[in-house]
Amino acid sequence: MAKILVAEDERDIRELIEFALNYNGHDVLTAVDGVSAWELTLAEQPDLVLLDVRMPRMDGYELCRRIKRSEKLRHIPVAFLSAKGQEAEIQAGLDAGAEEYLLKPFSLDQLDQAVARLLNA
Repeated sequence: MAKILVAEDERDIRELIEFALNYNGHDVLTAVDGVSAWELTLAEQPDLVLLDVRMPRMDGYELCRRIKRSEKLRHIPVAFLSAKGQEAEIQAGLDAGAEEYLLKPFSLDQLDQAVARLLNA
């Protein structure tokens, strides 16, 4: 299936997302902070990047902007997975270049549907 990068600093959430994506046949890369996620994105060029907004060392907004500014990475769809549900936060994520913004807590069905939409876009 697809190679998906999950950048999430909270271990329990990261492991749950990783398990769900692996269960659906995806190859999952994980990062615990924005800098590690950027380095993995450059090295691995995943098919999809799922980002938390608030992460150590580089927030998700900056990481998304870097991906979308890169000639060789801008084609990669990006989705935010965040508990920050204020309209301004969501708009900031979309303005940074994300294709989707999922609010935590989300169901695994919602995650599966978003992943399918983004990979088939």
